[in-house]
Amino acid sequence: MFDLFERMKIGNKKQRDAYTTIKELCIYDELSIYNPVLCGTIPIGIDLDNSDLDIVMDVKNLTFFEKKLDNLYGNKPGFTMKRTTIRGREVVKANFSSHNFDLELFGQDQSTYFQNAYLHMIIEYELLKDNPTLREKVIELKKQGYKTEPAFCKLLGIAGDPYEALIQYGIKERIIKLEY
Repeated sequence: MFDLFERMKIGNKKQRDAYTTIKELCIYDELSIYNPVLCGTIPIGIDLDNSDLDIVMDVKNLTFFEKKLDNLYGNKPGFTMKRTTIRGREVVKANFSSHNFDLELFGQDQSTYFQNAYLHMIIEYELLKDNPTLREKVIELKKQGYKTEPAFCKLLGIAGDPYEALIQYGIKERIIKLEY
């Protein structure tokens, strides 16, 4: 298990700005009990201008989490929060803007290191490390309107639901393990 967040303070300008934003919002400090992990495209350098900062967390009590998010960030521009079910799990998503970034704070009752956003990012990170030419191809597909996981699946010839298929590919290629 690893977290790419600390590497961002020496990354490209957007990564450094994202790092500073998250630090200034005290997200990792204020929400430390939820083991927050920054996921998505910015930490692995395949973001577009409009890419947001996705932070996933392991939350046992969604009601308390909602209250905490509202208290901490409810006054931020564009703040919205909703509770929904994704892939059979109840989740809370809060969105707001700060320091020229859109942020999404995502909580569900599952270890952050076993949440799909984290697993996808780790698989994508390893694929980019092993095949750097993928980076520009993925970015080009994203500019054409593809989401990240479908772009990777298209380039790798992976069929099926791209969100599940990428996980299965990561397991098959021994990039990730889903054992506790």
